[in-house]
Amino acid sequence: MELYPIIEKSTAEEIKKFQESKLKELLIYLQNHSPFYQKLFKENHIDINDINTLEDLRKIPTTEKNDIQQNNNDFFCVPMTEIVDFSTTSGTLGDPVTFGLSEKDMERIAYNEAISLSCAGISKGDVVQMITTIDKRFIAGLAYLLGLRKIGAGVVRMGPGIPELQWDSIFRYKPRYLITVPSFLLKMIDYAEKNGIDYKNSSVVGAVCIGESIKNQDFTDNILSQKIKERWNIQLFSTYASTEMSTAFTECEFQVGGHHHPELIITEILDEDENPVKEGESGELTITTLGVEALPLLRFKTGDLVKAHYEPCKCGRNTMRLSPVIGRKQQMIKYKGTTLYPPAMNDILNDFAGISCYQIVIHSSEIGLDEIIIKLSTENNDENFVNEVRDHFRAKLRVSPKIEIVDFDTLFKIVHHPNSRKPINFIDLRT
Repeated sequence: MELYPIIEKSTAEEIKKFQESKLKELLIYLQNHSPFYQKLFKENHIDINDINTLEDLRKIPTTEKNDIQQNNNDFFCVPMTEIVDFSTTSGTLGDPVTFGLSEKDMERIAYNEAISLSCAGISKGDVVQMITTIDKRFIAGLAYLLGLRKIGAGVVRMGPGIPELQWDSIFRYKPRYLITVPSFLLKMIDYAEKNGIDYKNSSVVGAVCIGESIKNQDFTDNILSQKIKERWNIQLFSTYASTEMSTAFTECEFQVGGHHHPELIITEILDEDENPVKEGESGELTITTLGVEALPLLRFKTGDLVKAHYEPCKCGRNTMRLSPVIGRKQQMIKYKGTTLYPPAMNDILNDFAGISCYQIVIHSSEIGLDEIIIKLSTENNDENFVNEVRDHFRAKLRVSPKIEIVDFDTLFKIVHHPNSRKPINFIDLRT
């Protein structure tokens, strides 16, 4: 299998023509097989023969997660007897949304992760330790496993948590790469230092980081990434994906954004009025999947605010690259005249060595305004510590949230809930 697809080295015009050809195939497929899109086309008087270019996509209404939640079965394009794996993702209205994968879709996500993880330098013969869950109907762990197998890498399926067992596997099987939530690397380092483990001379050279941002918008290391690298000299690679996309955007060795795979997905960056943003501006990532058989999506708004970068990469790929996620549109906080997103607060909390665990809680006040509560655990008994944290918020973000000190064991169980594949550092209780 070609792990460096030719289309990704092609010119921007060649990539556009290629995607327009794939778009025509998708529209015909949806017209013939998707009850939801058949209805959408009919109600909006859309003739798919009028959709010939990527610009023509704007003639089609966008789709959101609540559309899938309210019409879940109508999005399926194959009989349930052809579904070989069921995955779920959280829904905006409470109940989870079901995604099914056909055998062809399983092959597609394997291909996607193979070319994506190859961007990060993983190759045949490498051993990779997966510190991620593969159960509980999460698609990510399954995708990593299938992609690594397609590359020809060896896989150590450890699952999340328990630093002692992670180090045991590292020294037993000598993986070159880890796939993990980056904040867990700090816990592994803490455990190693407390127990005399020579982690700096382990086999690990890099980690593919999921679930949390490790980069600023200019692609420099954010505070979390800096804290890891100050103690452990390994490479950290960002990757961004979702169940809905069945596609990943992963950094290459030059680490200037996650590479787009044009054979798998069409991307749009849209403003509040669903118009394309100007180059260099941020907007909501809106995607159209290519090659998905069971549950393809057309102009699906992800809710994630990003920037696109179009200049060619030094690695030779000419594909668009995505910035780190600025925040989720629905998680935008308006606090005393200031607009905030959780990643900015994460950076501040990660900057304090004394904070061992934290959670940001947003709720509505009696008069309907956004209120912020920072719950944190700390070993620092200095009575001025809370004031120092609050002053840092004022200096960096011009806000002064309420801060509550919580027992570590209590908060850790909430943040690292067994039913979640990544830390629950943000809770939105607004109505």
